[in-house]
Amino acid sequence: MREEKAVVVFSGGQDSTTCLLWALEQFKEVATVTFDYGQRHHEEIECAREIAQELGVSFHVLDMKLINQLSANALTREDIEVKAGKDGELPSTFVPGRNHLFLSFAAVYAQAIGARHIITGVCETDFSGYPDCRDSFVKSLNVTLNLAMDAQFVIHTPLMWLNKEETWKLADELNALDFVREKTLTCYHGIRGNGCGECPACELRKQGLNAYLDKKEGGKAK
Repeated sequence: MREEKAVVVFSGGQDSTTCLLWALEQFKEVATVTFDYGQRHHEEIECAREIAQELGVSFHVLDMKLINQLSANALTREDIEVKAGKDGELPSTFVPGRNHLFLSFAAVYAQAIGARHIITGVCETDFSGYPDCRDSFVKSLNVTLNLAMDAQFVIHTPLMWLNKEETWKLADELNALDFVREKTLTCYHGIRGNGCGECPACELRKQGLNAYLDKKEGGKAK
């Protein structure tokens, strides 16, 4: 039996869209919250809006551009090159405090609309070393939010222990493989679908998809 009401932290990317589709299977009512943090490509917000509309869920945008007053990173500054971290350094795309702030404001929004469940697509398996994608962080923040707001929120992380291949598998199990492939925006350069094919996000997405399709087709051949 599906239960209660949930809020999905939603960007319109592969991971959050898969989480949204997962949530629609788990909960009676699902809402999405998207954050405008001054990202380089406003297309991300429009993509999220269109997906939410197509899936028939509510869509709400919160203005979080104050993040830009505090840090410089490749996701909000066009003059900073998108590049992976080396020798233990974080990638240039890391936005300090982003998931902390997003989940905290998602909780405030959830309380306002009477939702107890919060879903986010963070993942510790195939990630870029972002500290705020770790399971320990999410569990810690869950406790903190409940104490701070006298609430009983449950933060769900359906992708936490999945690699990209397994995330594509989940989308397929949700009967949405083509939907996620064609409709989502993961690319750091703001290109929907397969993206630019060269940035770190596109490479990770493509490697996972190819691995899953190879395994799927190999299974059919048997």
